[in-house]
Amino acid sequence: MSTKMNRTQITRKLAVPALVVGTMLALGGCAVVPPSGPSVVALPRKGEPLEQFQQDDYACRDYAFRSTDANGASQAATHNSVNSAAVGTLGGAAVGALFGAAAGNAGAGAAIGAGSGLLLGGATGANSASYSAYGLQAHYDAAYAQCMVAKGNTIAQPPAPAYYSAPPVYYAPRPYYYYGPPGVVYSPYPYY
Repeated sequence: MSTKMNRTQITRKLAVPALVVGTMLALGGCAVVPPSGPSVVALPRKGEPLEQFQQDDYACRDYAFRSTDANGASQAATHNSVNSAAVGTLGGAAVGALFGAAAGNAGAGAAIGAGSGLLLGGATGANSASYSAYGLQAHYDAAYAQCMVAKGNTIAQPPAPAYYSAPPVYYAPRPYYYYGPPGVVYSPYPYY
């Protein structure tokens, strides 16, 4: 028995770990983390001691976390995005197997289809996870801001974005130089 491996054996030994690593990387981008804190700035009311403001802040963070059910929502969003990647992989494998069978090699078609389905499904899942995380943060911020305002504190409004357009660029016309009428050119006399 020879110790050399043929090309198919090498491909099989490398394909499985590569597929596992690719799957883990694709699904790792789908994880949705619950908000760790508000993304708005709360300011204490005039004359309020720092200790009271810190207690209000802690109570409102707790209120926002509980009212938005951030853990449950982030787990649901993560499951949805992972399911999107799994459905993309299975759908890609099925379509790839059909095309591969038509071409004469269903196994290779299924593998290629599964890889491309995982890629597209993972990208779709990561995109939906990003939107879910943004929505979770927005709900958390709204609940936190309502609580802080109800306790008499204020929420600093971010400055309105200033949209500046580039000043228009004016091009001067090409310079035109006038040299007067053309001079008279005498041609030599023709030889007859």
